[in-house]
Amino acid sequence: MKENTVTQILDTAQQVVQLRGYNAFSYADISDRVGIRKASIHYYFPSKGDLGRDLIQHYRQSFQQRLAQVRRNSNVPREQLVQFVALYREGLLSDRLCLCGMLAADYATLPDAMRIELQGFFADTEAWLVEVFRTGCEAGLLDCKASVETEAKLFLAQVQGAQLTARASGEGIAAFDVLADRLVQMFNPG
Repeated sequence: MKENTVTQILDTAQQVVQLRGYNAFSYADISDRVGIRKASIHYYFPSKGDLGRDLIQHYRQSFQQRLAQVRRNSNVPREQLVQFVALYREGLLSDRLCLCGMLAADYATLPDAMRIELQGFFADTEAWLVEVFRTGCEAGLLDCKASVETEAKLFLAQVQGAQLTARASGEGIAAFDVLADRLVQMFNPG
């Protein structure tokens, strides 16, 4: 029961944060949705910062598993970039932004433990993208105009930004698709 309750709390917190942000949710939001008392949430997560830290850890692990699946699905760097973008598109279909992108907007107000986990998410994701760009650029399958590290950071920032822009523009998924398609095309050789 404990593991199921913790998972329900984390899943619900993730949904709320992806929709509204970290500073705009409370234990009451989770309590209402999961159907447990706030005191029960405090039992598992004594502070909102504890919940936030564990939430990022949970999301990091899940996202890394999804990136591993992308690598298993294809060894073609361009296709890996397309599938990476599709992960962000999937969230946007439910009007949910990347959890860590949402939290980055609240960075200045986050507890230190959450900041460390958030930095870890971006480092993990950039490292995965560095390998994709390294493989693609060395094989001539991707056109890198800067170092693979810079291209990875640029790509991640642009995908995150495409999500935000798509949501804020009111055009939703159509705006994201235009931006994402252009982003992947930027790295086509020749």
